[in-house]
Amino acid sequence: MAQSKENIVMFPFMAQGHIIPFLALALHIEQRHKNYSITFVSTPLNIKKLKSSLPPNSSIDLHEIPFNSSSHGLPPNSENCDVLPYNLVIHLLRASTSLKPAFKEVISSLINQGRPPLCIIADIFFGWTCGVAKELNVFHAIFSGSGSYGLACYYSFWTNLPHNKVTSDEFVLPDFEEASRIHKSQLALNMLEADGTDSWSLFQGENFPAWVNSNGILCNTIEEFDQIGFMYLKRKLGLSVWPVGPILLSLENRAKAGKEGGTSIKFCKEWLDSKDENSVLYISFGSMNTISASQMMQLAMALEASGKNFIWVVRPPIGFDINSEFRSSEWLPEGFEERIRDSKRGLLMKNWAPQLEVLSHRATCAFLSHCGWNSVLEALIHGVPIIGWPMAAEQFFNAKFLEQEMGVCVEVARGKTCEVKHEDVVAKIELVMNETDKGKEIRRKVSEIREMIKNAMKDEEGCRGSSVKAMDDFLSAAISMKNKINGRVNNGA
Repeated sequence: MAQSKENIVMFPFMAQGHIIPFLALALHIEQRHKNYSITFVSTPLNIKKLKSSLPPNSSIDLHEIPFNSSSHGLPPNSENCDVLPYNLVIHLLRASTSLKPAFKEVISSLINQGRPPLCIIADIFFGWTCGVAKELNVFHAIFSGSGSYGLACYYSFWTNLPHNKVTSDEFVLPDFEEASRIHKSQLALNMLEADGTDSWSLFQGENFPAWVNSNGILCNTIEEFDQIGFMYLKRKLGLSVWPVGPILLSLENRAKAGKEGGTSIKFCKEWLDSKDENSVLYISFGSMNTISASQMMQLAMALEASGKNFIWVVRPPIGFDINSEFRSSEWLPEGFEERIRDSKRGLLMKNWAPQLEVLSHRATCAFLSHCGWNSVLEALIHGVPIIGWPMAAEQFFNAKFLEQEMGVCVEVARGKTCEVKHEDVVAKIELVMNETDKGKEIRRKVSEIREMIKNAMKDEEGCRGSSVKAMDDFLSAAISMKNKINGRVNNGA
C-alpha cells in the first residue's frame, strides 16, 4: 500500500505580493519533495484566480474559506490589496483576523479525518495562526517573501517605533544597530505616521508578539549574503530561521500569475534580440505601484536624454485608476512615444511585462526597480545591477541593504512624492550602465552574488547548497515534532 503524503497547509495574506511567493514555495515543495502534498488556503476570489495560475500537472489542493468584505466596511468583492486604494489596505489586514474560526476549522477537520497537517506555513501578517497551530499541536512556520535584512528592519521598527524618540531626521533601530542609521525619508508613509495609536501600530502591536508561538521563520533569501538580518531574527525571536531562497515562479508560471495584457512575450523578446549585449535598461515598479505625474514626466525626459535603450512598464500615475488606459499624450512629454517608437530605442509596456524574460536576456544591463524582494531576487539571480527607487513597506530597507551592504545598487529616488530631476536620473543611469569605475564594481559584485545564489541552490549527490539544506532542515524539524506528538499519543501521554 502506498504511503500517504505529509500535508503542508499554506496560508498567505490576500495580496499578489504575498500570494505569488507562497505559490512559488508551494510549487517548489511539490516539484522537489515528492512525499508532500499542499493545501493552499485563501478566500474565494483569490482561489478562483489561483486556479488559472497552477500548472496542469499540479496536485495542489486549493481550499476556500469564506470572506465577506462588505461586512467589514470594505467595497464588495474586495479580497485582495490589488483592488483597493492604499488607505484601505489596513482595513483588509484587520478584517483578515476574522478568518481565524474558518481557518481553525480547516485544520481541525484535517485532524479529525485522520490526516493532520505536518505543518502550517502562514503569512507574516497572520501572527494569530501561531496560536491556532500551538492549540492544535501542529508545527508552524512564518514565511516571509522578503529578505532577512528587510524583515529584520521592518520587525524592529514596528516593535520600537524609534523615529518618534528623536528630534532629528535620522535614527537607529535600538535592537538592530547593525543596520546603521536610517533616515525618515526611508520610511513608508504608514511607518512615518505611526505613533503607537494609529491603525497600523495597533495591528502590528498584536501581530508581531504572536510570532513567539511559531516554530520558526522561512525566509526567501540566501544565508551567505543576508547574514545580518538572519542573525538578528534568530537572536531577537529565539526561533529557527531557514533561508531557503530564491523561491521564484518559473517564467511560464509567472506569466500565468501576472496581470493580463501588455505587449506579448514574443514581441518583447524579438525587440531585445535586436539590441546589443548589456545595452537595455528595464524599468518596473511592481504590480501595485506607480509614480506621480511629475515624476513620470521627469523619468521620461531622463530616458530620452540618456540615449539608452529601455523597456518601461507604464501605468497611470498616482491619482488615476492604476488599471485604466495609459494616456501617453497626457502623462509623457509631447511626441515621446512616437519618437522612441520610430527610433526603436524604447518599448512602453502597458501594465505588465515578462520580467524574467527581460532580466535573463543578454541585452539587459540594469533594472530600475522599486526594490520589492521578488524583483530583487530575479535581478540578482540573472546578474543584473539595480537602480533603486523604493516605494513602500520594507523596500526602502531593501534598497539600503543592496547599496550599502551588497554594493549591487545605486538609489535614484525615494517614494512617490519626492522631487525628481531628470538630470539626476540620467547621472545614475550612466553611472551604472557606462564603463565607469562604479559601474564596473557593481557589475563585478552582482556577478559574485549570482554565483553565490547558484551555489546555494545546488542539489547534487554529495553537494547540497545552503538553501537546499535549509529546506531539508525545516522539513526535518516539522517531521521531528510530529513524531514526538505521535509518540506521546501512542504512550498514552
